[in-house]
Amino acid sequence: MTFIETFTTAFWILLGMAMLVSAVGFYKFIYFISIGYGFSVAIMGVAMLVLFYERLSLITILMCILFIIYGCRLGGYLLLREVKNASYREHMKKEVTDGKSMPFFVKVCIWISCALLYVLEVSPVLFRMNNGGYVDTVTIIGAVIMSCGILLEAMSDHQKSAAKKINPKRFCDTGLFKIVRCPNYLGEILFWTGVFISGLTTLNGIWQWGAAIAGWVCIVYIMFGGARRLEIRQNKNYGHDPEYQEYVKKTPIILPLVPLYSVEKYTFLKG
Repeated sequence: MTFIETFTTAFWILLGMAMLVSAVGFYKFIYFISIGYGFSVAIMGVAMLVLFYERLSLITILMCILFIIYGCRLGGYLLLREVKNASYREHMKKEVTDGKSMPFFVKVCIWISCALLYVLEVSPVLFRMNNGGYVDTVTIIGAVIMSCGILLEAMSDHQKSAAKKINPKRFCDTGLFKIVRCPNYLGEILFWTGVFISGLTTLNGIWQWGAAIAGWVCIVYIMFGGARRLEIRQNKNYGHDPEYQEYVKKTPIILPLVPLYSVEKYTFLKG
């Protein structure tokens, strides 16, 4: 497919909606990649249900609903934490730039780049429906992996919250955290890997393949960057604890059964 054939009206509508929602980042810079991200994915799920209502099948409806669930869960969780958790807000002031000194043009570039990334992430589902909306075994496998990713994220968030209620000052090493140290990031990777897989048998031409691969590679990179940032923070908070030192030596940071125990030294990872 040519560039024009690939990036149809539906693509630009999704981009416009993602830009509209993620514009909340102009109020607070971090919202470009947090609250704006979650709710952008949710609104794109709604948009695809509307735009392709004549081509929808049970599985493609499910995938759109999974986008809505994923986005609302993530955006709602981040919004609630922002509103109710004063200590978190104080912590983030130290961790993340407020963007106040950033030139407006740079903010606009970041805004557009973020919105474009969000569309690229959902593009395998968009292209499947844009190319006819047919469903095959690969589509079903992708939807199942997406569902597993959401479930894994929800379970890990619940388990960490429960552990912190018992001992707020201790690191979490129970439940899923016995398998990997960042099961929520693993859930993210699973979810978006499912999205990517779901489009493998429908992607047509270099532009569709390029968009789908770019979206998947970028989000995986961001998750590893997030894991690195979390590792650095936890090393500062718990590095003196012998139990924590033992925990990080035997528990992979993000991928189960893969002996990757630290990414702190990989300075090219940003998240």
